Amino acid sequence: MVVLEWLFWGSLALIVYAHIGYPVLLMALDRVIGEAPPSARDRGLAHLPSVTLVIAAYDEEEVIVRKVENALALDYPPEKLWVTVASDGSVDRTVELAQQAGAHSVLDLPRGGKVQALNAAVRQADTDLVAFSDANSYWRPNAMRRLVERFADARVGYACGQVRFTGGEGGNQEGLYWRYEMGVREMESRLGGITAGNGGIYAVRRESYVELHPSRGQDIGFPFELTKRGWLAVYEPSAIAEERMAPTVEGEFKRKRRMMRGLWDVMLKWGMLDPRGYSPVYALEIYSHRLLRYLTPWLHVIALLANAALVGQGGFYVIAMLAQVGFLVSAVLGRFVPFLPLRIAYYYFTVTASIAMGLYDRIRAGGVPIGWEKVEGTR
Repeated sequence: MVVLEWLFWGSLALIVYAHIGYPVLLMALDRVIGEAPPSARDRGLAHLPSVTLVIAAYDEEEVIVRKVENALALDYPPEKLWVTVASDGSVDRTVELAQQAGAHSVLDLPRGGKVQALNAAVRQADTDLVAFSDANSYWRPNAMRRLVERFADARVGYACGQVRFTGGEGGNQEGLYWRYEMGVREMESRLGGITAGNGGIYAVRRESYVELHPSRGQDIGFPFELTKRGWLAVYEPSAIAEERMAPTVEGEFKRKRRMMRGLWDVMLKWGMLDPRGYSPVYALEIYSHRLLRYLTPWLHVIALLANAALVGQGGFYVIAMLAQVGFLVSAVLGRFVPFLPLRIAYYYFTVTASIAMGLYDRIRAGGVPIGWEKVEGTR
């Protein structure tokens, strides 16, 4: 019974810490050692650097014209902005339409995966910075300037902006989760640096760019890889892009399940969990925000099974069991009932399950695919 009690209380404590305790700890650390956000004066650049904006695209004829027009309309000196569309083996009119829309260069590449397409585009870039965006991410006019301003700090090698999601009429609570995630990211940025970015809006110094393996994602790969190399990875909330989220929780589950297939390769094979090169604060962020978050599905299973074995002791264990069963019932009901608390329970359950299912897919397939697909309803 003692072992079961340790398993129950330990797994429960880790779940609570990962989702609540860690943000609270960040708040405390931020008050003590966090760097103040850059002031308007600190952001000032004597000369705006040249930037290549790379747009990854795979069969994006629906949106590529609007995206290129959005990029060309950014409030940034035209002579310092180069727009490149990297088409990853598109078989529709993506290449033709991107050229017609006025992209400075369009790479018609063979199918090799998103990261390989981005690597090819960066090899041709001769600007100070390289920025990246997805074809369905639309930047606000000042987004490039706000992102670029973070590189006034010579320590910064990577900066990502904020993606704001629209839509979700089908009950997807990704927007709610993302606001929570961005709050955590903002505090991390003032401490050791962020542990993940997003593909919709980010930039790197050309000299700091690292060519990743085609099976890896830059969103989760760049921040820790550049941190190990002595750069800072920061978050700039005023650099805003907008995307349409997957309209349903089921669509979001499929998207995250695909993303999670390469998760354990990143942590174990590619060295995310190797603390060499990390500051103590950044190592804390990696283990708290990444490792524990991704262990959550198995922690929930351990807590549930240990709790079931301890119900006979009565008292708190009965209440805890009722709470866990109640949550599972709420998650099931949330699939059908449009009541916000139930929807949140359903979203949390599916997102947590996507981590486990991603690992299952990885083991079953024996590898991580390099191809990428659009999520239905996000264009």
